[in-house]
Amino acid sequence: MATHRVSVIGALGRMGQEIRAAVGQHDELTVAGGLEAPRHPDIGCEIENGVRVTDDAKNAFEGSDVAIDFSIPKATLANLRVAADLGVAYVTGTTGFRPEELEQIAGYAERIPLLHAPNFSVSVNVLAWLAREAAAKLGPAYDAELFELHHSAKRDAPSGTALRLAEAIAEGQAVDLTSKLVLERAGETGARPEGAIGVQTLRGGDNPGEHTVMFIGTGERLELTHRSATRAHFAQGAVRAAAWLVGKPAGAYRIEQVLELD
Repeated sequence: MATHRVSVIGALGRMGQEIRAAVGQHDELTVAGGLEAPRHPDIGCEIENGVRVTDDAKNAFEGSDVAIDFSIPKATLANLRVAADLGVAYVTGTTGFRPEELEQIAGYAERIPLLHAPNFSVSVNVLAWLAREAAAKLGPAYDAELFELHHSAKRDAPSGTALRLAEAIAEGQAVDLTSKLVLERAGETGARPEGAIGVQTLRGGDNPGEHTVMFIGTGERLELTHRSATRAHFAQGAVRAAAWLVGKPAGAYRIEQVLELD
């Protein structure tokens, strides 16, 4: 069986360590490169047989088939440019992009196979599928609300996963999310707008992620909840996506395709 070579971005961080562990458990993948931010104190350390961490993306990606990235938008866009120049497939779970940055990502997908997803957990993506189906079946008589909780160091709010779940609800209701999304409530807000999809954000501690979707009707409420205890399942999903993506033609791919949820 062919072995595909993986470059891990943020190789020494919490997610990077989880990804390297997941790659080590995968029969078709091996770690071939590790990238860290400039001035990281452990640049040059060995993370695999003969594989040393570098702060140079070109050096990290050369000889790799696919890169896996959970970082910040600025770093992701810079690394994507290098990957596209080298023809390296790219899997990223980075969130918090502005609309114009998402357009840049779409441009890189014209050159390499690229999979960008807000969450790589299998069960979270099943949750999105369930939310879409529930929204379609329950109809407008049930108000859709959701909340998310993450660790206090998370940079973007609401989470990319929360926005994906809100998008799934809108898809089920056959409405445009941008016209229905409510991200905050304060002061004299008046009655709840018809068809609103509310998202509330909580931050604290070291929580890896928690999301609850609520469909609130008259006299009853349906709740769908996902709680993460570790980051391992995010890494395992990303590694599964990387193995799936290698060898695909250039284009933008979705995690639903990997998990056969379409």
